[in-house]
Order: sequence, then structure tokens, then C-alpha cells
Amino acid sequence: MELHTFVICAYGESQYLEECIRSLLNQTVKSRILIATSTPNEYVSEMGTRYGITVCVNHQGQGIADDWNFAYRQAVSKYVTLAHQDDVYEPEYVRRMLAELEKADKPLISFSNYGEIRQGERIKSNYLLNMKRLMLMPVYIRRLRKYKLIKRGILSLGNPVCCPSVTYVKENMPEPVFEKYFKSNLDWEAWEKASAREGSFEFCREILMYHRIHGESETSALIHDRERNREDYEMLCRFWPQWLAKLYLKVYSKGENSNQV
Repeated sequence: MELHTFVICAYGESQYLEECIRSLLNQTVKSRILIATSTPNEYVSEMGTRYGITVCVNHQGQGIADDWNFAYRQAVSKYVTLAHQDDVYEPEYVRRMLAELEKADKPLISFSNYGEIRQGERIKSNYLLNMKRLMLMPVYIRRLRKYKLIKRGILSLGNPVCCPSVTYVKENMPEPVFEKYFKSNLDWEAWEKASAREGSFEFCREILMYHRIHGESETSALIHDRERNREDYEMLCRFWPQWLAKLYLKVYSKGENSNQV
């Protein structure tokens, strides 16, 4: 429990928070669990009391990046996973993440394959999930995971790394992990920044968590107001000339439809 911590990023009063908590308590390898929130309320406090989980309140909340950085700092363990309140984790998540990390010389992050939850149903395969798995094929080969070209390559056509599936190695990651400039692509930007550092992106091919897609999510809201489209273009420009990034964006933006219910 001193090796790994789950910090649940809670916002408002999510009806799915309890399901997330239960999935973390059901891990075959036990971790410390915390809840971090910038919107303290009776419901979140009650969940913390019911399950014996400390609730950490960010009184200086200034947006999603600030919330995630605050949550990240609450963990004093070597490894930390920022769990999103709507998502659920398979019982083997921690065991498999630790196994991948312990095999690596200098890991930066470790992440897993994932599925989606749509209208209560667990989805293991669809167009978007399969495309992301295709993008990640270079890191299926363990010895390639430490190379900058490979790390940047898997990020150059989009973000195939599911943020809540990531376990961070605190001693090897830059701080702050997340920059306040982005609202939607702060995770993609964090991976891009980390890719320039010495160390590996470890990956487990098993589906170890499920990301919930629903109309009230922040991602759906950003897609609706086209903020995501602008940020996608800015990220693509970090890998490609502007003309090529603009051309590819027309193809990439079609995938956003998969993040809406």
C-alpha cells in the first residue's frame, strides 16, 4: 500500500463515484485510496466516510489542470494513478501495472489497454478503440518503449493513451505534470512533454479499466463547443508542419464523434 496510491478526481456529485470506489477496493493488490476535489459537498464526504477514504479539498481550484496536479501531489507513494470518478478498474489493474513497472529500467508512466462503458454496457471493441490500439503497436515491443522516436511516434497522430489508465512514476515525471493552457488535451500535452525525457512508456495489452462515455462528461462538453478541435490542431503542430497538421485534423476530428453518446 506504500508503493501505489489511487487518487480519485471527484467533481460535483457523480452518480458513478461509488462504483469507481468499489472497483478500487476490489483490487487483488491493495493500494492507498484518496479522493481529491475542488467542489466539496455532502455526497462526496458521505462516500469518503462510508468507505473510510480521506477526502482532500483543493480550495484554490483553478480549472482541471490545477485539480489534477493537486490530486497528483496528494500521493506520497512511488506510483500514483489518477482515477476518474466515472470510470471502473478491473481487479488486476494494480498488479499488472506494478509488474510492468518493476521490469523497466527507468519508467516514466505505465498504462493499459481499455474499454468503454456506454449506457451501462461494457464495450471492448469499436472503431475508435481499435484505431488507438493500432497506433500503440510500436510499444507492444518492450525493448522499443524507451526510445524518444517511438514515444513521440505513438502520440503524433492523436492521443491513444487513456488518461485514467495511466500510472505515474513520480520520481521520473516532470512537475507540474499538467499545464493549465489546455482544457481537453492536457493529458496528451503531458505525454508529449514526458516523451522528451529519458525513460520508457510501459504498456499492458490487457483491458484493465473501462472509461465511461456519457453526455455530462467534460470531454463531451468540449467537443460540443469545438474547443477540442482547436486544441487537437495545436497538439498536431508539435509533431508536423502546420499544413500537414491541418490536413490530418480533418480526418482526426471525425473520431470525436465516438466520444459522444
